[in-house]
Amino acid sequence: MLAIFRKEINTFFSSLIGYVVIGLFLVILGLFMFVFRDTSLLDYGFATLGPFFSMVPNIFIFVIPAITMRAFAEERQSGAIELLVTKPIKDIEIILGKYLASLVLVLFALLPTLLYFLTIYQLAAPVGNIDVGGTIGSYIGLVFLAMAFVSIGLFASSLTSNQIVSLLIAIGLCFWCYFGFDFLADLSVANGSLQAFLQELGMLHHFNSLGRGLLDTRDIVYFLSITAFFIMLTLLSLERRKW
Repeated sequence: MLAIFRKEINTFFSSLIGYVVIGLFLVILGLFMFVFRDTSLLDYGFATLGPFFSMVPNIFIFVIPAITMRAFAEERQSGAIELLVTKPIKDIEIILGKYLASLVLVLFALLPTLLYFLTIYQLAAPVGNIDVGGTIGSYIGLVFLAMAFVSIGLFASSLTSNQIVSLLIAIGLCFWCYFGFDFLADLSVANGSLQAFLQELGMLHHFNSLGRGLLDTRDIVYFLSITAFFIMLTLLSLERRKW
């Protein structure tokens, strides 16, 4: 597993892939957070990172599938997957190695955004007048969200040898898992219990819950379950070639 992890990390950073993805993520986020007037943190009049934490999941929906689209699709297209699976390594170790490498790249892209927190922290009046607990909870929520999206992206990549198809499938699944259940809940306003149930099935509800600064085990178990579910689907997809 560690060999696969190192190979994937080296592939990301020995080419332009890793740098381009991280660069685009930070540039797009920076434009929304400090340049565009409608979303600029500097125009809010009070110290908050709310717009930042609302924007990042939307960008994740596109950036993370772009990172994971080549994980298996490229190797299927080149035939390298057949060579890989003949080595004395289990399928789950291949998946976890690729999963951890993709997740590390996403978390590496998130690190510079801590400057946003430091900036707002210093600009607040008085200094430090910001919801630190909510900020920490939201960052933890982003980590769990990244974990789930990476697992979805790997599953999509395992389904096809075409990276563009993998990208589109992953974007669709990530979008549905994050927004889809809330959309269904809005359609069922006449039934309060059904609406609440549908909301709890979606990632948006649990991400917002973590953003309130309370680490509820239900939210953590939810994200871990989604991640494990899609990793298991990826494993089944890879083992399908043996049937």
